[in-house]
Amino acid sequence: MYRTNKSKIFGKGRISEIFERILNNVKSSIENESEDYILNVNIIEYIEHFTSKYKLDMPEIHFEQVYADSYEKDVPAEYFPMRYDVYEGKKYKKEIIQYFIPCSGNVNLLNYCPVSSFYIGGGGDFEVLADSILVEFINFSNNAEEITRNFKSEERGIHNNYNSLLKDIENFNTNLNSEISKYITQRRQKLLTKNNLLSELGVPLRKKNNVVSTFSVPKPQLREKITVKPTVTEKGYKPEPTLDNDNYLKILKLINDVGKNFERMPSLFKGKGEEDLRDHILMVLDPNFEFGSASGETFNKTGKTDIQLRHDSSVIFIAECKFWSGEKNYLTTIDQLLGYLTWRDTKASVILFVKQKDITAIIEKVENETSKHSNFLGFINKSDVNWFNYRFHINGDRNREVKLAVQIYHLPK
Repeated sequence: MYRTNKSKIFGKGRISEIFERILNNVKSSIENESEDYILNVNIIEYIEHFTSKYKLDMPEIHFEQVYADSYEKDVPAEYFPMRYDVYEGKKYKKEIIQYFIPCSGNVNLLNYCPVSSFYIGGGGDFEVLADSILVEFINFSNNAEEITRNFKSEERGIHNNYNSLLKDIENFNTNLNSEISKYITQRRQKLLTKNNLLSELGVPLRKKNNVVSTFSVPKPQLREKITVKPTVTEKGYKPEPTLDNDNYLKILKLINDVGKNFERMPSLFKGKGEEDLRDHILMVLDPNFEFGSASGETFNKTGKTDIQLRHDSSVIFIAECKFWSGEKNYLTTIDQLLGYLTWRDTKASVILFVKQKDITAIIEKVENETSKHSNFLGFINKSDVNWFNYRFHINGDRNREVKLAVQIYHLPK
């Protein structure tokens, strides 16, 4: 093999140096952002920005596409076998056989060795070029079979280190999101603590003790307090209460239990309108919760088909009950919901009743149409075959995010 002083595969340092450099850049960027920006930015969007910026492209080595070339070069005497009559310090012209292994992706990462499991001799004499890996042999024997055998031996040496390197990069990419989230959370916590905004607002939503057990729907044991967590507005860092996410999911679970009950006993609900179905859901929800020390109804019906949970005259949770009447009206219902909401990190649910026989087709339409709404931010997950969780933003501000569940139930005519 003919050795040069150029960059060698896996020879520049450990890949962990690249990982550390990226995380330091992320941390520095977050630390240098203004307080207003950190406290008001949409966290998920901010994390996605860094992830998109710093996620590493995988380097790919295309071993199956290798090709060869040759040229002549003056070779120092010390490279010649003992059988050659050459003089120390002199150079002699010889043919150089070149093998090129094409590469793509982030080829520069091939200059770095894996964090662990580094195999000595794993292709250390291969030179990393812009779009390929190069290795050269001096043709002393004019024996093609021997040269090919030598190349294959060297090529095999790359594989173990290359596979280990790919695992390290994959692990880094997988963990990048959580690392970024950790840095953002730490900075926000510092700022919120400094501005004395971490105290509870004292408006808990708790389980009522005098629930009459006459409902056919199984009710979860909601013993935890639903607390209101503060966030801040763009000016003056005014606390904004939000419904705790864990308890939001418990409310949705209770709604889902009611909806499944509609499907199990269709004859009881046949011919019922949206308001009747809304009232039945409300009848199950309201006795299970109380809002702090407040008396009376916790969940209010302020419109024809909606259920609301309010704090300080603003909506922190709203559910809208509608019969499916086409994609356009479905998106209009989302418009209607978002129109009620003004605070950051509020919660909502669209409860759809389907009279059509083919409910699967309607579920597919919901999946296809939801992302077309102008306020759509992203899909979160699917809690059930009929229950989808999405991210939206309120009108005019992408940083004020709304969690929106869409729950679908079959009520045939």
